[in-house]
Amino acid sequence: MKKYNKVIIIDDNEEILIALKLFLKKFFNTIQTLNKPSNIHYNISQNDYDLILLDMNFKAGDCSGNEGIFWLNEILKTNPNACVICITAYGAINLAVKAMQNGAIDFIEKPWDEELLLASILRAAKLNESKKEINKLSEQNKLLSKHNIGNIEIVKGSSEKMQMVWHAIEKIAPTDANILITGENGTGKELIAKNIHSLSLRKDKPFISVDLGALSPTLFESELFGYKKGAFTGANSDKTGWFEIANGGTIFLDEIGNLNLEQQAKLLSVLQKKEISPVGSTKIISLDIRIISATNANLNHWININKFREDLLYRLNTIQIELPPLRNRKDDIPLLVEFYLEKFKTKYKKSKLTTNPTLLKRLQNYSWPGNIRELKHSIERAVIMSETEKLTISDLYSDNSQNIVNDNNLQSLNLEKNEKQLIVRAIKQAKGNYTKATELLGISRKTLYNKIEKYGI
Repeated sequence: MKKYNKVIIIDDNEEILIALKLFLKKFFNTIQTLNKPSNIHYNISQNDYDLILLDMNFKAGDCSGNEGIFWLNEILKTNPNACVICITAYGAINLAVKAMQNGAIDFIEKPWDEELLLASILRAAKLNESKKEINKLSEQNKLLSKHNIGNIEIVKGSSEKMQMVWHAIEKIAPTDANILITGENGTGKELIAKNIHSLSLRKDKPFISVDLGALSPTLFESELFGYKKGAFTGANSDKTGWFEIANGGTIFLDEIGNLNLEQQAKLLSVLQKKEISPVGSTKIISLDIRIISATNANLNHWININKFREDLLYRLNTIQIELPPLRNRKDDIPLLVEFYLEKFKTKYKKSKLTTNPTLLKRLQNYSWPGNIRELKHSIERAVIMSETEKLTISDLYSDNSQNIVNDNNLQSLNLEKNEKQLIVRAIKQAKGNYTKATELLGISRKTLYNKIEKYGI
């Protein structure tokens, strides 16, 4: 017979506690007992019980059942999904009805019939299992709705570099190979990952995107692997981890280079064993999952300076796709401009808005340090600010429109020199406001700090 995990018996009669413990040991892995209800709050908050057996009377001479009703309500305040069976030596129909009305799932008189007791207990434990499964599915559906990839906004482009990228995607998408996508910020790494998933045999399964750069080291395990109620302070309920939610589908690990060596070791273990265990649980969950990761860092360099594990990189990049920056695929800029123009014309109800060859030429001559992300934001801003039926240079992002006009005046084609020059210019135009500077450049605040440190700005 199947054994359930954990039950607690709350009764002031030591003989009852011993008898029930002996009776239930065949059906539960862990049996806890309490002879005083004063510790109920702590035990319920720190443990995930499949079943709670609660006496209705704890004071000598009191057979009203009011104390049991009080503690039943306290249990359900702490855990609304708790499965509670009330037991008493003073059975009465009205007390049974009152207990059921207050949330008990059954009511048993002492002395009990063992067959009836067992049937009630197993029914309650099974009901609790069903409740957990329903709650888990509900939580997963809520989380999946936030990660629904919907319609994928992507322009494949006609440039040779992007044609090579798409040729590779078409070959590897139907496989289960793990993929590492590299490229600068704003080049569309997550969009590529979503497209790979949509072309894969897992397309009807979840696609979960996790920004590892936004996870603190203390949240790494609990967010990715989940946790059990009571596993740590603040863990007031079970939480399903992203790996379990993505099981059967694809998980996209963005900013993989942000993991420290300890986190890398934990992730490597998961990839090797293909299983996880939620924090605070001994349960092992087998994984059938595809890993797509992304970074803007040079991981081979980081391996050389002992910042990244070589064995983890081998697990992640069965196939590597490198996305070119927008400045290296300028032939695609008119297509991208047209795509985002149509999108934002519809959004902002400016159906007659068009562009012109002169503006497109200037956009092609600009280096776009923020890549596609910067271009998208610039076109949206231009559509919002436009006052005629044709976009003009003045409609574009006001603080970098001068950059777009003067971009041909860069003194050399050296990427690092130009990048430093653009960052200095953005900070100057933002009057030292780094948040505004990141908006001008179309990069994250963390990337800006890294560039400032790199170039000694």
